[in-house]
Amino acid sequence: MGVPYVPVVGLIGTDLLTRRDDMVVAVDPFDGKTKSVVARAMTPDVAVFHAVAADRHGNVSCGYDCESVVLAEASRHVVVTAERIVDHLPEKDAQGTFIPGIHVDSVVHAPFGAHPGGCTGFYGQDKIHMRDYVIASKDDDSFAEYIRAHVFEVKHHADYIERFVPLDWRQPARAMGG
Repeated sequence: MGVPYVPVVGLIGTDLLTRRDDMVVAVDPFDGKTKSVVARAMTPDVAVFHAVAADRHGNVSCGYDCESVVLAEASRHVVVTAERIVDHLPEKDAQGTFIPGIHVDSVVHAPFGAHPGGCTGFYGQDKIHMRDYVIASKDDDSFAEYIRAHVFEVKHHADYIERFVPLDWRQPARAMGG
C-alpha cells in the first residue's frame, strides 16, 4: 500500500501493546483528541492465498469476505492457489472478496489447496486431520514428524491429495459438499 503505518481498531485498553514494539497509541491528527493504535506497516516478500476461483489474468474470487486485498497490496509478490481456474472473472461475478489481477503475480490450479482447512462451497475442514495437526503441534519432535510426513515427503500436489485428502471427498458428487 506504500504507507508507513495503519490504524488498528479495537486494541486500546488491551495488553497487546506491552508485548509489541510495532504498535503505538497515537492521537487522531484530525480531531486532536481521539486516541487509536497504529501499527508499523509490513511489506511481506510473498503472500500466498487460496481461493475458490481465479482467472488467467490474476483476478481472484476468495469465496468469503476477508482482508486479503490489503495483504496483497502490501506484499512484493502474490501467489494465489485456486480450486477452479476460469477464463474470465469480472468483479461482479466474484464470491466474497475480489482481488484484482494487478496485485497478483501467479495463479496456480490447486484443488483441495486449502486442505486440511475448508474452502467455501467446495469442502469443509478435515476435522480428523486438524485434530492430528493440533496433537502434533504440542511438542517439537511430534511437529517435526508431522512436517516431515505432510510437507517434505510429499512429491507434488497430486501426491498430497492422494495421501491426505479423504477418498470420498475426491468423488465428483462431493464437489460442493462439506
